[in-house]
Amino acid sequence: MGLREVLWRSVTALLVLCRAACADSAVTWEVQRYDGWYNNLAYHDRGAANSALVRLLPAQYADGVYQPMQEPHLPNPRRISNTAAGGQPGLLSHKNRTVLSVAFGYHVWSEISESRRPGCPPEFMHIEVQKDDPVFGSNSSKPVLLPFQRAAWDDSTGKSPNNPRAQLNHVTAWMDGSSIYGTSSSWCDALRTFSRGLLASGSSPDMPGQSNSSYLMWSAPDPTADHSSQELFEFGNAWGNENIFSVIEGFIWFRYHNHLASKLHEEHPSWSDEELFQAARKRVIATFQNIAFYEWLPAYLGIQVPSYLGYQKYVDPSISAEFEAAAVRFGLTLAPPGVYKRNRTCHYQSALNVDGSKSTGLRLCNAFWSRNNPNVQSGQDVDELVMGMASQIAEREDNIVVEDLKDYMYGPLRFSRSDAVALTIQRGRDFGLPSYNQVRESFNIRPVNMWEEINPKLNNTQLLKELAELYENDTSRLELFVGGLLEAQDGPGPVFSAILLDQFERIRNADRFWFENRQNGLFSEEEIQAIHNTTFHDVLLDVTSAKEGDIQKNVFFWVNDDPCPQPETIKASDLYPCTQATSMSFFDSSSKAGFGITVAVLVLFPVVSFMVACVVAHLRSARYKRFQKKLHQTSTRDEEPTRGIAAKEWLGHNTTPRQVTLAFNEKKVFQVFDESGSLTSHNLCNQDHLDVLISNDHLHRALLLKIPKEYDLVLFFDDVNKRSEFLSHMRSELEGRIQSLNVTEMGESEILNDAVTRNQREKIVETFFKHAFAQVLDIDKSDAGDLSKRTREALQCELSRAEFARVFGLKPDSLFVESMFTLADKDGNGYISFQEFLDVIVIFMTGTPEEKSKLLFSMHNIKGDGFLSKEEFSSLLRSFIEISGGALSKSQFDDGIAVMLQAAGLDNKHHFSWEDFHFLLRDHSAQLNIKGMEVHGKRKLTKQQRISFIEKKSSPAVEDLQSSEEHPGQELRQRQTKKSVLKNPKVYVKPQRERYNRNPVKQRIQQFKRFVENYRRHIVCIVIMYGIIAGLALERCYHYGLQDAVSGIPETSLVGLLVSRGSAAAISFLFPYMLLTVCRNLITLCRETFLNRYIPFDAAIDLHRHMAMVAIILSVVHSLGHVVNVYIFCISDLSILACLFPKVFSDNGSELPMKWTFWFFKTVPGLTGILLLLIFAFIYVFASRYFRRISFRGFWVTHYLYVLVYVLVVIHGSYALLQEPCFHIYLIPPGLLFLLDKLISLNRKKVEIPVVNAELLPSGVTNLEFKRPQGFVYRSGQWVRIACLELGTDEYHPFTLTSAPHEETLSLHIRAVGPWTSKLREVYAPEKRQEIKGYPKLYLDGPFGEGHQEWTDYEVSVLVGAGIGVTPFASILKDLVFKSSVKCKFHCKKVYFIWVTRTQRQFEWVSDIIREVEEMDTHELVSVHIYITQLAEKFDLRTTMLYVCERHFQKVWNRSLFTGLRSITHFGRPPFVAFLSSLQEVHPEVVKVGVFSCGPPGLTKNVEQACRQMNKRDQTHFVHHYENF
Repeated sequence: MGLREVLWRSVTALLVLCRAACADSAVTWEVQRYDGWYNNLAYHDRGAANSALVRLLPAQYADGVYQPMQEPHLPNPRRISNTAAGGQPGLLSHKNRTVLSVAFGYHVWSEISESRRPGCPPEFMHIEVQKDDPVFGSNSSKPVLLPFQRAAWDDSTGKSPNNPRAQLNHVTAWMDGSSIYGTSSSWCDALRTFSRGLLASGSSPDMPGQSNSSYLMWSAPDPTADHSSQELFEFGNAWGNENIFSVIEGFIWFRYHNHLASKLHEEHPSWSDEELFQAARKRVIATFQNIAFYEWLPAYLGIQVPSYLGYQKYVDPSISAEFEAAAVRFGLTLAPPGVYKRNRTCHYQSALNVDGSKSTGLRLCNAFWSRNNPNVQSGQDVDELVMGMASQIAEREDNIVVEDLKDYMYGPLRFSRSDAVALTIQRGRDFGLPSYNQVRESFNIRPVNMWEEINPKLNNTQLLKELAELYENDTSRLELFVGGLLEAQDGPGPVFSAILLDQFERIRNADRFWFENRQNGLFSEEEIQAIHNTTFHDVLLDVTSAKEGDIQKNVFFWVNDDPCPQPETIKASDLYPCTQATSMSFFDSSSKAGFGITVAVLVLFPVVSFMVACVVAHLRSARYKRFQKKLHQTSTRDEEPTRGIAAKEWLGHNTTPRQVTLAFNEKKVFQVFDESGSLTSHNLCNQDHLDVLISNDHLHRALLLKIPKEYDLVLFFDDVNKRSEFLSHMRSELEGRIQSLNVTEMGESEILNDAVTRNQREKIVETFFKHAFAQVLDIDKSDAGDLSKRTREALQCELSRAEFARVFGLKPDSLFVESMFTLADKDGNGYISFQEFLDVIVIFMTGTPEEKSKLLFSMHNIKGDGFLSKEEFSSLLRSFIEISGGALSKSQFDDGIAVMLQAAGLDNKHHFSWEDFHFLLRDHSAQLNIKGMEVHGKRKLTKQQRISFIEKKSSPAVEDLQSSEEHPGQELRQRQTKKSVLKNPKVYVKPQRERYNRNPVKQRIQQFKRFVENYRRHIVCIVIMYGIIAGLALERCYHYGLQDAVSGIPETSLVGLLVSRGSAAAISFLFPYMLLTVCRNLITLCRETFLNRYIPFDAAIDLHRHMAMVAIILSVVHSLGHVVNVYIFCISDLSILACLFPKVFSDNGSELPMKWTFWFFKTVPGLTGILLLLIFAFIYVFASRYFRRISFRGFWVTHYLYVLVYVLVVIHGSYALLQEPCFHIYLIPPGLLFLLDKLISLNRKKVEIPVVNAELLPSGVTNLEFKRPQGFVYRSGQWVRIACLELGTDEYHPFTLTSAPHEETLSLHIRAVGPWTSKLREVYAPEKRQEIKGYPKLYLDGPFGEGHQEWTDYEVSVLVGAGIGVTPFASILKDLVFKSSVKCKFHCKKVYFIWVTRTQRQFEWVSDIIREVEEMDTHELVSVHIYITQLAEKFDLRTTMLYVCERHFQKVWNRSLFTGLRSITHFGRPPFVAFLSSLQEVHPEVVKVGVFSCGPPGLTKNVEQACRQMNKRDQTHFVHHYENF
């Protein structure tokens, strides 16, 4: 049906309804409902469609409730069928019943009952076929099953033995024309034209329409060929297309209605369509009632039916299970294998077969659910079939059923043929029918004890014998249908006749609209008499081309002298063979391929998003590099550009060549500049000769410069001219400086293979050092590498100055490297050999203090006379200061030297011997003994012995130093669990609590207890979260697995649906409540309340990540569950899917499920699910740590897709495939809070904040000072989010405030480490400020709380900051000192600040803040400890000299040489365990110490491990709060 036709019909229907509403008054009778309701005014649903069947006897279920009796209690239905219904067909009816009588009987059956539709949940009772079965038998190991699905039942039944299962009758029990007009008003409307009261016709007025829709009509597939649901005739009977008999009857009554409507229109031209239709319908129903009850039923039963005694309202017309599942099926034995066609002149027509051939008749088995049957193409075909049936004699009334029904009944697509007899037997077991003998007794018929008593006229002792064997010779187990079939003689036997008569009488007597009921006002006496006088013969003459005399008066029998006798009995052998049983796979090869590809594509979503992220990261990195290059060019634009020859340096086979510039400086040193301006120098003048290899192929552009004792330089030039130009230039620069320059030609590939690249040289140098240290430290040679060719090359190679400097981590032109290199280079050739390096390193690693001091002295004794001048001595010290990266003014440096000499009594000397120098180091012999590694079993001092520690009482730094010099190394206090070599009772106080020596198990228990104590809030939240999602998931699993049996899930995709629904329930909780973890304003507010004691607000983002990871895992699980579901749905019958998804699918018998493409691409959940997976892939990939650091904007943009995620999730569940949507219920509470939080932030974001001052500090730090908004209240340690208007208003970045709450302005210190922060630094550069005439304004969002703000909650707090992680502590330190100065009361009594930095130059601004704190800290609340980590540990000789200089400098100014602070600077990494252990002794009365760390993950991890180790002890409890950047 096209769209235009649908619209036209809809408009017509609306117009007709309007007209009918105005003309209803002309219908003077009560119009009978289509669905059978309110026929009985006391019991409204009696006889209505979809009402339960009644029982004449109690149900006989195995459990008394619903479980059917099956094998082995009862025989196999197929074996019973072969035994009881087998035999020679083709015998004529004893009473010469016509096939038309059989067809009418089928129509009567479909008029009052239909209980074959499958129920929900789907339950199966497949019939197993024996391997020796003559038709369905198979030698396959897999058993052959005849599919059988149990019928639908009333949900209110099947609960107990007192209320056993009762099946449904899907049509009305009344003879009300439901097989003609349908069982609902909408169905009837679909059949009408709404014009002149007619039913809609198809290709011709005498042919009904053919359906293009799959609704209303039952659309079982044709077992011969066509599996579609199209082109079925539109009848009121859902099963009207099942066989040729029902089709013909449907044509007859369709025509009869239109015949009466046309006749009424002629008689009453003023009547409306509704009046005409209802009048014609009323007369059709009455005529059908009369023919069925007073003409067909007596002929069928062979007895006269009782007269009508009037309407009896207390009679229940409901169809009995015995009638529906047994008695009415007696008609199976009357059906012939084929049907004749003839015309009015008694000429019998041939029937067309499925292959185009012709047969004497239309084969019954090949006409089931036939589409476009070539024998039913026109009204004339229908007339010929009707006249043929009227003349054809039916099969004999016996137990034999033709093979068309017994062996070739239509089946489902999985097995297209079945057995109608076996199905009927199985249907009786499904319905819980009583036995044959029980029914006989109920009708006062003597039960049979002997098998021969069933039918004395049945002359087939072999049949009875075989049947007795099947039922184990127990007649009490004989089933109703089998017994009723065997007792047949000239018609239904006594049992079936009694059941049939009882049913029809109850229908007639209980029908308030029965045509003979004078009280209903439907018909007058004359009309009733006219209806009584109307026979089926009259109807046929009115609706066919047959005339009087063409068909007999009593069309249900054919007797002698009736017109047109059949030529001969139709036999199966004379007809076209029945098509054999076929099986069909709903999931064929093409479906498997497409399904697999689709799933693979879904799996590749993360891969695709990863590739996109890589592209974005690459573009971002490239843009950032261009930006840095631009900055570099800007910084060097005033410098004279390097002039030279351009080339590309080849770095290796798997490395891209880099662009370089080649030049010679004024000292004739060969220099190679890369794109960034980095310089590599080669002193070619020191060489005796140089070898140059040039290529003689591949455009002649390659050149290899072999530099002795260094790596080979391979260059590619644009062309041979450029290469020649470089060679000429090199010759001219080196002319007279080297002895020879040899140029050799060879192939380019040979040059590349022969070259020793930079990477290869680095490996050689690495081997050089390994073997050098191996010899010094007596390391196993195997650990240093084998003596391969490369190793021998390494031992023979010599180090250049640059390579030597790289070992020390210094610049080649530094004083230390200059002195050290000159000292080691004994032969003065500009390179250090293996032996020369070994001589120096031996003293470094194993020498005595005297040897080390001699080495230091000799490094600067250039003249070799054993004396250093005052200037040379200053140069020695300056080299060490240079190593540390220290920056001292000249006056500070000179004063420091003077004090050191004065302390040693050497202030009056101008030249110093080695003895003087060694005397200067007299107090530091312990430091000179420190080795970088264990050497020959000598004890190595621990890290703690190199580092100063805290004191219980703060004292001036000078006193501390004096104490430490009097007792070297005693500033370290170790735990008493080990024997401490160093003790100072003046500094430390013994702990006041008892110590416990715990075994490892007890330590683990204590550690676990402290872990639980530290993270109890986290644990509770995680447990609650997992408890909720587990509870939700298990509830859904329990619901669908056990409670929701009606859905049919346990019988279908139990695992897939339980996984998908359980995970969906968990996801429905996780995604909405994940929003609460990013409600920054809400978290900041709640942090100040009692909730902070129960909820770990510090871990909000960690919890967000955790919930997100759980959610994505569950989303993947959910998707995998649906992949399984889709596969199961694609191979499940439509009847099963209709149970699972009643709102989506209607079981119309077509069986074919939707393809996998439907589920993926044609459903709302499928499409939204795919989109969600794609979005999740991008969100989660860009949210990974790696890509978030590279492209924060990409992370931010993809995370904004969360809005789309929540919209799609709501839509995803709104389709309500299995359950009503509930995601919005979970979303509303957190969604409203999140929206409120967003509104607060948006209100702040749009306020432009002017920047008061901007300062570009060293180490890439930008200091922004901006106006404090009105009402902006914050605590020290809190953070804000800012956006720079110059860089875009939609990209916000978080930074910790470095200003204190009492200050009038806000300040941030932002380090330029990425694209945005680098651009921010450029925006606030002085030259940029001049361009835009001011500072760009900011958008501010915050403040937001974090764990650092809780420093005031602890009596003792430890602040550990590294790198830019010191920013929160800058605010805290200033706040602490201010509160102390104004005598503000707060809980914190002591703060220890540990600053870990590579060099003090990196964050001079921190030094300024610490200096300010030290000046204001009159109560000594703050103890600052600075650790410089730049120096490598294995070169402790340098560290020793720095230590000496630092201590002497402290003596003069009471400040650090390197930081200018009172705090002593330490060299190396802080030993957190020993530090925290000291705190336990210094503050024995403190129960809890707060430890706050901020910095890279490595730092916070070390602090966390130290806290855990300390918490193993039953002493002070260390509570760690941390933030990573």
